[in-house]
Amino acid sequence: MSENRDYYEVLGVDRDADARTIKRAFLKKARTVHPDVSDDPEAEAKFKELNEAYSVLSDEQKRANYDRYGTADGPSGSGYVDINDIFGGMGMDDLFSSFFGGGAGGGARSRRERRRGRDMAISLSVTLEEAALGCKKTISYDRLAPCEDCNGTGRAEGAQEKQCGRCHGTGYVTTVQRSFLGQVQSSSPCPDCHGEGTVIDHPCETCDGQGRTPSHEKIDIDIPAGVSTGRQLRVSGFGEAGLRGEPSGDLIVNVRVADHERFKRNGDDLYLLSDISIAQAALGCEIEVEGIMP
Repeated sequence: MSENRDYYEVLGVDRDADARTIKRAFLKKARTVHPDVSDDPEAEAKFKELNEAYSVLSDEQKRANYDRYGTADGPSGSGYVDINDIFGGMGMDDLFSSFFGGGAGGGARSRRERRRGRDMAISLSVTLEEAALGCKKTISYDRLAPCEDCNGTGRAEGAQEKQCGRCHGTGYVTTVQRSFLGQVQSSSPCPDCHGEGTVIDHPCETCDGQGRTPSHEKIDIDIPAGVSTGRQLRVSGFGEAGLRGEPSGDLIVNVRVADHERFKRNGDDLYLLSDISIAQAALGCEIEVEGIMP
């Protein structure tokens, strides 16, 4: 993105806009510029620009740095961990591809099994000192979160969820075609309800009736003392939001302890290589080493 392009101008909001206004402006523009729905040859570049602007203005610390210094990192970095390595989860572009895809694909049964939000997994690196003493990490990541405008229901005010008139609640439609072999019958997801079996007469405009929207989240993670590489920490309810108010999945944090410049770890023991003289080795001695202390 051009350094001279103003993030507020990209989103089309005032500089004093609140978080909700910024998010709604982002979702509204994303619906028109995302490559999955736009024929504009520059759609991908425009969406990346839009996503970059939102990733800064939707984060309090990045926005404060941008307003003061003209850059999201500020004078000395952002101060929290921005997680880009999401295993089993999605980046913002993938989130929108899934979001625009709605309920398409798969049979009615598979769609209903996926109403609950999926678990997401991220990898988080900590230092040996942080692993030994425990710490709190603030991480930033993208997910499908409950829609704020409809409280995750997918319904506009006064709307109702009704049985789909085309498939009569089955979630799929059957078509019969003639061929030289005779009549061929096939089933496919209902195009009206996308395999759900129900439709909303007045869906929420923000989430298009899904009850969830792409969102940039920031949460605090407590890292317990003594944690080791491979430890998994589960944060309940912070994975992908469920469809239309169904339960959210969990966020699974895979911890990795970074290598230390002086110590080698073996279980709960630490090993340190120290140089001594021949005389010290022959006669024995005491040496002072710096450990890991609170």
